[in-house]
Amino acid sequence: MDYNVDMFLDLLACVAMILGTTFMLLAAIGLWRLPDLYHRMHAATKGVTLGITGLLIAALCNLSTLPEARPVNIATKAILLILFQFVANPVGAHLLAKAAHADRCPIWKGTLSDELEEDTLR
Repeated sequence: MDYNVDMFLDLLACVAMILGTTFMLLAAIGLWRLPDLYHRMHAATKGVTLGITGLLIAALCNLSTLPEARPVNIATKAILLILFQFVANPVGAHLLAKAAHADRCPIWKGTLSDELEEDTLR
């Protein structure tokens, strides 16, 4: 590969890694600071999804510069993993939230509405 392309991919990998770890750090802070299970689950799901996406983009950029690498194979695997994360994490969080709601997990006092509870009362 060209020297400028390698340097650009290294820079992109560094930026993606910093963004990914920042989202993971924000998710950890959200788990620590937020008041109830539902808020914490939201922070963890969003932070981990975006954090893993950043780290996979960084891995894609870094691994594609190797001489024996096949960039198309690496990109395909990274994109499929990112798509899986964007589908699996929200679905899993939704199912856990519904299970917690059915188990009567307490809601934060500052919550304005409980639409699931309103729907079940009808």
